[in-house]
Amino acid sequence: MDEWIQRFVEYLTVERGLSANTLESYERDLHTFESYLAKRGSCVVQEVQQHHIIAYLSYLHEAGRANSTISRNLASIRSFFHFLIREDFILQDPTVHVDTPKIEKRLPRVLTPEEVESLLRAPDQKSPSGLRDYAMLELLYATGIRVSELVSLQATDVHMSSGFLRCMGKGGKERIIPIGEYAVHALSSYLERARPHFVRKTKHEALFLNHHGLQMSRQGFWKILKKYAQEAGILKDITPHTLRHSFATHLLERGADLRAVQEMLGHADISTTQIYTHVTKGRLKEIYASAHPRS
Repeated sequence: MDEWIQRFVEYLTVERGLSANTLESYERDLHTFESYLAKRGSCVVQEVQQHHIIAYLSYLHEAGRANSTISRNLASIRSFFHFLIREDFILQDPTVHVDTPKIEKRLPRVLTPEEVESLLRAPDQKSPSGLRDYAMLELLYATGIRVSELVSLQATDVHMSSGFLRCMGKGGKERIIPIGEYAVHALSSYLERARPHFVRKTKHEALFLNHHGLQMSRQGFWKILKKYAQEAGILKDITPHTLRHSFATHLLERGADLRAVQEMLGHADISTTQIYTHVTKGRLKEIYASAHPRS
């Protein structure tokens, strides 16, 4: 089975052009499935039947794996057997009629407006690093862009005079997003007083630079965020996506149009954006419970 897994990964690499992370995920899932079968004395790929796959999914469930993880494993196995059929190595697909587990939508973790204010006050704006970090945090909360989009911004993507930002999202789709006066002020201070400090002999066009004069990485920003969250006394386990979630939730709480928020976030389907309406409803229940005398 191992040989066919390698062939499958090569196919995904050459013909599908998938990312390294996605390829690693497919390969890991299939080797885990292979190990499961081997321990039960059935590792010949042609002998795998539907009951083997169902038993494996049950095994993952009993091991406490999340439905999303089980669904991903099934998707990897299904794609693998579709490939084997395509290569005429097997005739029947053992994944047919194997149901994907229902994935419970988890409500995104968001910060309160007060927590956001504490986070934004954390950087020391007297230093170049502090000005840069403050501008990144302010821009992330002001626009709701993804951290990958944030670190990919070029200096020419920000139009401060008109108060807009140009962002290239998933699939190369361009979005034009408004930025507020706080973000404009933070960016102006960074560009005038801090960014020149990071520029080296070989100039980089990225908006946000690290100490080596190169584009800030996602991992680098993650560390920055964790540091300031701790300094701000925020006990929640936050990620860069938490600011994106907070951006959307706070807009909707204050009456923003769902379609407008969808466009700013770059969601292809409005159902993805609608999860934030559940968050705001939950917030309303909390307010009601704490404020109404007969709640």
